[in-house]
Amino acid sequence: MENINFKIIEKENIFDIIPLLQVINDKTPLELLKKRVLEMSTQNYECAVMYDNNKLIGICGIWYMTRHYIGKSMEVDHVVIDSSYRSQGLGNIFFKWIYNYAKEKGCEASELNTYVNNPKSHKFYYNEGYNIYGFHFLKVLRSDNEFY
Repeated sequence: MENINFKIIEKENIFDIIPLLQVINDKTPLELLKKRVLEMSTQNYECAVMYDNNKLIGICGIWYMTRHYIGKSMEVDHVVIDSSYRSQGLGNIFFKWIYNYAKEKGCEASELNTYVNNPKSHKFYYNEGYNIYGFHFLKVLRSDNEFY
C-alpha cells in the first residue's frame, strides 16, 4: 500500500477514467459516455483518482453544490475500484482522502446515490457512516425512454 496515491485528475486527462467507469456503466455507448464525461468536466465536477504507482485503480466523481438543508456539500458519484484491489481496505483510505479534500474546499457534508441492486456498496456506505434519508427518483425525458 506504500505505492498508493490520490489526486484530482486533470481535465485534459478525464478520459483516463473511462475503462473503470465502464465497469458500472456498460449500457451507455462509448462515444456518448465520452461526450458526457467531457461535459461533466466543465461543470461543478471533479474526479478523484487512486493510483498504484502509475496504474489507475480507483475513481470517484465529486459534484459540488450548496443545499438548503445541509450547506455546502459534495455528492460522490461513480465510485469504482479495480476488482483486483477490492477487499483490501483501499475504499476506506480513498474516502478518507476524499473527505479531507472536500473539507478543505469548505464542504460540510457528503451525499450519494447507489443502485438498489448493489448491496456490497450499501454495506460499504453504511460502514462509512452514511444514512438513508430519502429515495432517488429518475424520469427519462428522451423519447426512447431508456436509461443509459
